[in-house]
Amino acid sequence: MLFFSGDVQAHLDELAPYVAIPSVSRDADPGTMRRAAEWVAGQLARAAGRVEETGGHPVVRGEWLGAPGAPTVLVYGHYDVQPTGSLDEWSSPPFQLTRDGEVVRARGVSDDKGPVYMALKVVQAFLAQEGGLPVNLRFLIEGEEEIGSPNLPSFVTAHAADLAADLVVSADGAMWRPSEPSLSLGSKGLVSLSIEVSGARDDLHSGRYGGTVANPAAALATILAGLHRPDGSVQVEGFYDGIPPLSPERRAEIAAVPFSEEEYARELGVPEVYGEAGYTTLERLWERPTLEVNGVGAGGKYTVIPHRAEAHISCRLVPGQDPSRVLGQVSERVRELLPRGLVVSVHPDPGAVPAYTIPPDHPAVGAARRALEAVYPGEEILLAKIGGSVPATSLFEQVLGAKTIFFSFSTADERLHAPNEFLRVRRLGEGMRAWEALLRELGAALSVSR
Repeated sequence: MLFFSGDVQAHLDELAPYVAIPSVSRDADPGTMRRAAEWVAGQLARAAGRVEETGGHPVVRGEWLGAPGAPTVLVYGHYDVQPTGSLDEWSSPPFQLTRDGEVVRARGVSDDKGPVYMALKVVQAFLAQEGGLPVNLRFLIEGEEEIGSPNLPSFVTAHAADLAADLVVSADGAMWRPSEPSLSLGSKGLVSLSIEVSGARDDLHSGRYGGTVANPAAALATILAGLHRPDGSVQVEGFYDGIPPLSPERRAEIAAVPFSEEEYARELGVPEVYGEAGYTTLERLWERPTLEVNGVGAGGKYTVIPHRAEAHISCRLVPGQDPSRVLGQVSERVRELLPRGLVVSVHPDPGAVPAYTIPPDHPAVGAARRALEAVYPGEEILLAKIGGSVPATSLFEQVLGAKTIFFSFSTADERLHAPNEFLRVRRLGEGMRAWEALLRELGAALSVSR
């Protein structure tokens, strides 16, 4: 067993300068993004860590291939982070690692800098203490995950031979909740689009022109309301086509998970849960597709008929759904719902992502379960799904022919993408011990399955 420093503060002190780099991929300057990439590459110095160019922000590559005949594992993560949102909502500076009892706060500390740090420290410990690793390792840490990984496909395709692996282990993702350890068997896909309804050339005085022309804001409200039925299901022709029925066995597994809808609603600050009829909250969260309105804009608090109104919509997809087909189905429904006297345009966002899943009987799932059981003895390992999307997983499967196992030690409630993002301090030690156990388990499990 490897030795990891029991001085948690030493780990936090090392993590702090990494978190302090405001590597917001949406709008950070190239120099800032490169500094974050170079920090990661420095941690991989003993594994040939280096920064490599893409069509956008750079990636960090590395490898240790000193185990002839052993399986090869590609470790994936990202160093970019989400924007901070309103600074007034942060209780401490977003790019200053701040400890508050049993948690540390900062943008990116949970998604994904803290989880990547854990994997890096385990590799360092293996090489320093044992002089090698149980498996061959390659590393790919990108800087554009939070903007949909637009340049990752071309990079992975061009470097497929250099990234070849039997398995990908993602440090990105999250456990379901802090009360029990969990593994995610998949992530939902994603398509998103903007809708623009336009009418007159300019905003019109609502007294002088009211009642004579169609109102884009009212029309947009009609369109958005028409995308769902009263029972919460999506009212788009063909939206659910191709989705296999939820098996009785899976429904029983989900029903066995301790879960209180009342407590869930209370934690979110809503009066009650809501969603597609015929499914429980966890079934909807893990196994069913969704269509959500993310934002609406038009006019303002003044007496005009706005000349245009816009909304942004996203759909989270499950296996069986084709992103391009869903996009076409939603676009067609939007046009059907448009009232007379107006024009609607639909603008798909780039980077549609299909849903991803790994079979529960895959050798990597068994290895990951055993690794978690070693760190959390006596606890049931929950098999969950990620409601969000990780674009790289489908890419690795298509280009490298490798499945991905999620192995992150952030937790879904740690305000990922929101103000006051945090990481539980205990996860540092738990995560490092589990990564050690995972690499040892994979050395045997993948060798047998090759």
